[in-house]
This record gives sequence, structure tokens and C-alpha cells, in this order.
Amino acid sequence: MEFKWKQKEKPDEKIVSSLEKSLSVPHKIAWILAQRGITSYDEAENYFRPKLSDLHDPFLMKDMDMAVKRLETALMNDENVMVYGDYDVDGTTAVSVVYSFLQGYSNKVSYYIPDRYDEGYGISKLGIDFAKEKKITLIIALDCGIRSVELVAYAKSLGIDFIICDHHLPGDELPDAVAVLDPKRADATYPFKELSGCGIGFKLVQAFNQKNNREVDTLYEYLDLVVVSIASDIVEMNGENRILAYFGLKQINESPRIGIQALLNTYKQKSNYSISDIVFGLGPKINAAGRIADAGAAVKLLIEKDFHEAVTFTKVLLERNTERQGLDSGITQEALEMLKADKDLEKKSVTVIYGKEWHKGVIGIVASRLIENYYKPTIVLTENDGIMSGSARSVKGFDIHDAIEQCSELLLQYGGHKYAAGLSLKSENFEAFKNKIEKIVADGINEDLKVPEIEYDAVIDIDDVSPKMLRILGQMEPFGPGNMKPIFRTNDIQDTGFAKVLKEKHLKISTKNKRQRIDAIGFGMAHVYNKVTQGKPFNACYTIEENEYNGQKNIQLNLKDIK
Repeated sequence: MEFKWKQKEKPDEKIVSSLEKSLSVPHKIAWILAQRGITSYDEAENYFRPKLSDLHDPFLMKDMDMAVKRLETALMNDENVMVYGDYDVDGTTAVSVVYSFLQGYSNKVSYYIPDRYDEGYGISKLGIDFAKEKKITLIIALDCGIRSVELVAYAKSLGIDFIICDHHLPGDELPDAVAVLDPKRADATYPFKELSGCGIGFKLVQAFNQKNNREVDTLYEYLDLVVVSIASDIVEMNGENRILAYFGLKQINESPRIGIQALLNTYKQKSNYSISDIVFGLGPKINAAGRIADAGAAVKLLIEKDFHEAVTFTKVLLERNTERQGLDSGITQEALEMLKADKDLEKKSVTVIYGKEWHKGVIGIVASRLIENYYKPTIVLTENDGIMSGSARSVKGFDIHDAIEQCSELLLQYGGHKYAAGLSLKSENFEAFKNKIEKIVADGINEDLKVPEIEYDAVIDIDDVSPKMLRILGQMEPFGPGNMKPIFRTNDIQDTGFAKVLKEKHLKISTKNKRQRIDAIGFGMAHVYNKVTQGKPFNACYTIEENEYNGQKNIQLNLKDIK
């Protein structure tokens, strides 16, 4: 895939010079800090040294006082309370936090994860009926519920109250719950809008803790779960999220809960785990529980106190992840073959593809894979009993949730974020939906958004790459949206003659600066091998990282593209 390169906006040189002097950092590091809105020594200190004391007062969130009051009443009256969460990583970690916390106050607390296939996304009538059968009088909904107006009303008619903790976009009407905790609601005044679903669950227990004069450090044990949700749900890595993620990673690296330790033991052993290790290592295994079968297996692992039991649950997740990988690979290949056969594919602004037998649990992953091959907003659908359900993924800069919302009259249900959404519709409406979403995307997408872009932070010389720069970059973690790992551009690089192809897919080259030889890895870039081995200089965009192999650590460039 061809990328266009674009340099981020250049910062004010006066600010750069001031930061360079006051922080004693290389010029290009000061440049990047200024690009990210850091203008003073104090702001830089807050960036490099996050503090839990800088978390916002949870009672700034609308309805939080009512949520805590209803929860206190339930615990005081020995009511049956259900903690209800979505089946993905964000939902299962959120349930694990709130359920584990409330276990310390009552033995009348249970949890419930809806079945992806029998109940679908979010709050279900089946779940509410089960709650009624179990004499539940309060449901705490996590990572879902913001659009469940009719179902919350149904629960209320049965004598069941709801506290909703969601971070998805609300509809025109809020559910008639005791409390609706969502920083994205239109009347919200909470200072930070981008918490994960688990993050909002954490704010609820933080508020309960605060109201009942409990020490704040009793909540630190849940931060490893919160960072797993932040990383896996790919929410903004700034504001409160960055503070929570920073200390969550610290927890994972120093004293992770039993379940996470058991998962880490199945992953590559490292001295220090990062956000990318969660995104590519832990998250998919936790997600696999609900993609293939009952997501309750993930909660069981995350709340487990016995290591041997945790190992057993981990094996279940690994088996499901292996099955998920097979399904993902097979369906992706089938979808690619279908797209290759579509003579009108190049004319279309959005990919809408359907397979009757495709596994519902992996179609979101398949949508992402298709964008890697055909760079355009993508919707993948499957069908069961005349109802199509699907997952949508988008390209940078285009709001696929908004486009789907404009087709609401053809849909049974929809929800999600700017770049990822879910939907369901009657199969008889498929053609009408496909035609309408095509027109909406075609009219709404800018030509610039149709070509994938690498936005680099700064141009540097290969001599600028140093252990000091690597060390400071490490202190800029955790990385994620809003605080992405810096991408550098260097011109006129030459391979030193050690280039090779690894596993028929990846490119390994070697260059050097005044101090040392520097290796570079380009994942999926074997196709440029001939270009870099002709003895001619080339330009490269890359990130700088530490490679650890057989106990040896060295600086490595992670190539993003070569021209």
C-alpha cells in the first residue's frame, strides 16, 4: 500500500529553545514536546511524571451523587445487585473492577455478561428477565446501556433500577435510569470526555470510596485492569486516561493480579511491558473469550485469586484465541477473494461485504484486515434467522458512526465510536442500506482521506539516534491516540550490506551512525528488499525502540515506510 508522508505542524521555536534549555533534552525532543502542547517546565513535569492526585473528582460527573446514593442504599438494605457488562475487553475488565470492589461490601453481588450470539450487544431483555428471576433490584451496566431506553423502562416496570456507566455516544433520549454516568452526554460538564467503559466503572468505585472516607490507595489494585481496557479499546492516551494507564502499567510490571500474571506467562517474557504488549498480547486473548463463546470466562480469570485456577482459565482463553485466529484468517481470505471479483470495487467509497456463514465474533477484526488491503471505510456483515449483524471500521478522519446513524431508519440497532461501530438490520433492508451508506460516504469523505498517511513528528539525522534519545522517548510512554509514539523521518539512509528477508514477509536492514551500527525492522515490508539493496540511499519513516533478544538490548528502528 502506498502512503503519503506529511510532517506535523512545526512548533514555536522560542518554546522549543526554552524547553531544550530548561529540561536539558535534545532539540528534537523539545520540538516534539512543543508539538504536543507542552510549553513550560511545569507542564513537562506533569507529562513525564503523572500523579494520581491529578485525577478529577468523580463527583464532577453528572449523576454520580445519585449513583453512589443508590448503591449505598442497595448495600445497606442487603439488596441483590447485578454487575452487567459488555463481552469485549473493556466490558469484562469493567465488570471485574466493580464486581471485585463490591464483593468487599456484600455477598449479594453477582455479574452477568450477555451472550454475543443469543443476546447481541449491550443490555438485553434476556438479561433483564434473568435478573428478575434472581430477585435483582439494581443493575450496574458497564460499557453499555446509553441507548437502551426501552429496555431500561422495561426493567423499571419490573422493579429493577439501573445505574448506567457508558462511554459511547448517547441518542436523543437518555434512558430513565437512577443515574446515567457518561461524559459524552449533551449536558455533561465532566472535564475529561474520553474515559473507557472500565474507566467510568473505576470512577464509580472511586466516588463510593471517597464518600465513605476510604483510603484512595485501596483502589490501586484495580489499575492493571483499567490500563488493559484503555489500551484495548484504543481510547485517547491523554488527560485522565494517561494517568490511569501510567500507573496501570506500573502495576502490571510490579505486582499484576493473578489472572494477568497467568496471561503474561503465555506471552513473551520481558523486563518491562508496554501498551503495545497489551494491545497485541493480552487484549486479543481476553477478547477471544466472548468472540468464540461465553465471555464470562474472561471475568473468571480476571477476578481469580488462586494461581492454579487462573492457569486453567488461561488455557481456555488460549484455545479460544487459537480458534479465533483460524476463523479470522479464513474469513479474511474469503472476503478478499469476493472483493477481487467485484468489478466496481474501485468506484465504491465504502466496502460493504456480507457472508451468511461468517462467524459473528471475528467480523470486526476482518473489517480491519480489509482496510489494510483496500483503504476505505468498511462494513462486514453476517446473518442469522433473517437478521444481519455487522461491524464497521473506518479510515483516519472519517466518522463511520455518524454515517451509519444517517441510515438509522433501515437499522434495528447501532452504536459505537467514530472509527468503530456495530449495527444490525433485517436482511430485506440490506440492499437499501448498502446503497444509502455508499451515497453518504461518497458525499462526505474528503479526497485526502482516501490515501493512507504517515504523519511524522520531525526530520532527524541518523546521528541523532542515541541511547539518551531512546531513554527520553521511553519516559514519554504510555503511548496511544493523542500521545502517539513519535515518528521520525531520515533522508539518505544506506543499508550497510546486511539486509535480509525474515519469514518471507519482513525486512531487516542495518545502517550506522558515528557511534554504532543500528538495525532496522520493517514488518510486512519484504517487498522493498530490492530497493534498499541496490546501494542507493533512501528515505525512511520510523519509530525508535529498544529491541531485547536473548538478554541483549539494542536500539532498533521500526520502519513504517521507505521511499
